[in-house]
Amino acid sequence: MQPIAIFHEHPDWFKPLFAELERRGLPFVRLDASSHAYDPGEDDVPYSLVVNRASPSAYLRGHGQSTFYTLHWLRHLERIGIPVVNGSSVYSFELSKASQLDLLEELGLPYPRSRAINDPGRAVAAARALRYPVLVKANIGGSGAGIVRYESEEALAGAVARGEVGLGIDGVGLVQESAPLRDGHIVRVETLGGKYLYAIKVYPAVGSFDLCPADACQTANGIELVRGACAVDAPKTGLRVEGYTPPSEIVAQIEAISRRAGLDVGGIEYLVDDRDGCHYFYDVNALSNFVADPLNVIGFDPWVTLVDYLESRATRRIPAVSGAATAFERSADASPVADHPAAAPLLSSPVSPLP
Repeated sequence: MQPIAIFHEHPDWFKPLFAELERRGLPFVRLDASSHAYDPGEDDVPYSLVVNRASPSAYLRGHGQSTFYTLHWLRHLERIGIPVVNGSSVYSFELSKASQLDLLEELGLPYPRSRAINDPGRAVAAARALRYPVLVKANIGGSGAGIVRYESEEALAGAVARGEVGLGIDGVGLVQESAPLRDGHIVRVETLGGKYLYAIKVYPAVGSFDLCPADACQTANGIELVRGACAVDAPKTGLRVEGYTPPSEIVAQIEAISRRAGLDVGGIEYLVDDRDGCHYFYDVNALSNFVADPLNVIGFDPWVTLVDYLESRATRRIPAVSGAATAFERSADASPVADHPAAAPLLSSPVSPLP
């Protein structure tokens, strides 16, 4: 078979993916998303499958040129009929927190009250419809970048007056209510092929919005994790994680989000607001780099399951995720994707508090 192309920019996040591909002897090539070129006139490329692992946080590493270029190349590949994992439609959601909220609204699912703005001068007025504290989020963030919390209108107005409120690389931002986290954690649920794969509770460091699971350095009870997906000299983040199984109704909602967004592989995050005990979705991630030291945290290696999926897509030309079950889902025998019991339909009733 022709090689699988892994289109990525981060130097370390996907080391476990490359290791698993090498272990199986599957042909693959690594394509640098920060330095790439293509011919719009071509009608084929020498790849059986292109796996999009470009990150919206690339600009933090001096690779902002990859962000919108990736979208153009994915559309080109789709036009000439090349199978793509997390293609242009999915990547468009990755590049817009505002569009993610529209998706949640369409599905009737809960999310923190928000306003989208394209001018920092509108932030104070936008926040008047919300409860403080509020967050101002860049529409294109990644790894917690571009998020600032303001405790009061005075604090936000002062930051606006001083020119300190930025909206990121596309000039769009969200003003969003900041909820107190019940038990100090959020939940990140990973999906594969539109189905539940695993979930973790993530306990962020105090004052941090960086919830990258590959950067976690401890379990919730203090056991050090082997962070194989990160650089050896990466600083410890103070991020703690533990394996978790969400309620089945939330898993069903997560799977509905994944299918509607067309996520081949992705993570969806939610929080439980300690004021009302209700859950709220707030992030749809097309970039999954999986949790550090997964065998110790969740009991299996999701990179193995991901490569199962990639191999199936590459050799059998299985289509991308849609509302209908893919062949991979139907044939995934004893994998965690197939075995999860949550199969309840998406609920249309009001959100209920969680215990």
